[in-house]
Amino acid sequence: QVLLEESGGGLVQEGASLRLSCAASAETFSFEGMGWFRQAPGKEREFVAGISWNGEMTVYSDSVKGRFTISRNNTKNMVYLQMNSLKPEDTGVYYCAGDPQRDYEDEDEYDYWGQGTQVTVSS
Repeated sequence: QVLLEESGGGLVQEGASLRLSCAASAETFSFEGMGWFRQAPGKEREFVAGISWNGEMTVYSDSVKGRFTISRNNTKNMVYLQMNSLKPEDTGVYYCAGDPQRDYEDEDEYDYWGQGTQVTVSS
């Protein structure tokens, strides 16, 4: 069973930065794409960012492009989401997900998920 564990969430003010981390237990991590999703209260979960197995390809939702950066360290089995210029609309539970089949933006493509970490941005 593959385990993902997110950390780094918290309560910050608008304009602040946070870095989320996702630790993966999978031995196959280095060969798999990874993604970040988020779910705001009362809304459906939405794609935030994705990264290919070697980090050469990244993709972002329009709402975070230019403010968030996804990265990975395959030697440590870690994926990161650097979030800058945070806005209240970035508030939500952030999930790390692993091994998308084709479409990084489709949550149904992912094989495993973490439990999530809460990010709250106050205005």
